[in-house]
Amino acid sequence: MECVFGLVGKGFALVVADTSAVHSILLHKTNEDKIMVLDSHKLMGASGEAGDRAQFTEYIQKNVALYQFRNGIPLTTAAAANFTRGELATALRKNPYSVNILLAGYDKETGPSLYYIDYISTLHKVDKAAFGYGSYFSLSMMDRHYHCDMSLEEAVDLVDKCIIEIRSRLVIAPPNFVIKIVDQDGAREHAWRESIKDAPISAA
Repeated sequence: MECVFGLVGKGFALVVADTSAVHSILLHKTNEDKIMVLDSHKLMGASGEAGDRAQFTEYIQKNVALYQFRNGIPLTTAAAANFTRGELATALRKNPYSVNILLAGYDKETGPSLYYIDYISTLHKVDKAAFGYGSYFSLSMMDRHYHCDMSLEEAVDLVDKCIIEIRSRLVIAPPNFVIKIVDQDGAREHAWRESIKDAPISAA
């Protein structure tokens, strides 16, 4: 029951993801971070099979870093999105990844942006997007309350409304969420929304 969603506000982009690591009917942990910091000004939120998600996002992260190391300049958000889309399209004909991605970034020239990339390598630049079962509720909330010049406070308030809706309406709702933002100051973790915590492991 994964939930990943994001939006673009005035001078920033924001990505939210649940933090549940689930296999079949088992919940393994509730603090799995599904939003990777690609570089200083890019975030990649991913949903899908755990192995594909971890392997593919790390592969993209290292290749983005390699490009900057070789050329001395970072990829733009649009270039990183197109590179990601190309790698998914190549894998689709060989050994496809079951992974859906929201790529958010901030560029000095163009400002914040958000890209929707699904497992069959569809790429769209969007103002708001969502993946997973939580998208049924988060998209409807964003359709109602979103506007393009949202402040950070308004965006976080909308995120909280989406999380409340997911928790109250989804039959097996993830308990915890992480919120990350990217703006002119860089990509960083903003907050967690937790309803349960992992129990500490006692010493034997």
